[in-house]
Amino acid sequence: MIPVLAIAAWSGTGKTTLLKALIPELCSRGLRPGLIKHTHHKMDVDTPGKDSYELRKAGASQTIVASSQRWALMTETPEEKPLDLNYLVGRMDHSALDLVLVEGFKHEAVPKILLFRAGSGHQAEELVLDEHVVAVASDIALDVNLSLLDLNNIKQIADFIESWIQRK
Repeated sequence: MIPVLAIAAWSGTGKTTLLKALIPELCSRGLRPGLIKHTHHKMDVDTPGKDSYELRKAGASQTIVASSQRWALMTETPEEKPLDLNYLVGRMDHSALDLVLVEGFKHEAVPKILLFRAGSGHQAEELVLDEHVVAVASDIALDVNLSLLDLNNIKQIADFIESWIQRK
């Protein structure tokens, strides 16, 4: 099974900002990260007016758009069942990945690094440090019984993830 590690935090804490810096750092170390991003917004990866969009809107339950550079699978979910992270991870090509990073899904029972940023409108005491939290990344010192990472030190966070993968 491929290692799955969630980056979890309240909205506005900097999950995407961290991942935009962390992913290239992991890649520079020879790791092949995949990413699953949870969004609460209605989203569409296709463009109105394009053939693929029109064909999908015509009623296809699943549509793959493919080119020599990339391909994307779009699956319609009209029943709006709760997202199943394990199912989504299972759709990824594990032979092409060393790790799946997950943005969001903070209530899933998967290992996670919690982020905390001072001034985000939350207090450190609000952090839920359950058995799935493997580290906390913060921009201030916190009193936690876990690895405490500097939220602004991408190399330190990448070092932690590398050693975490090796222990898996």
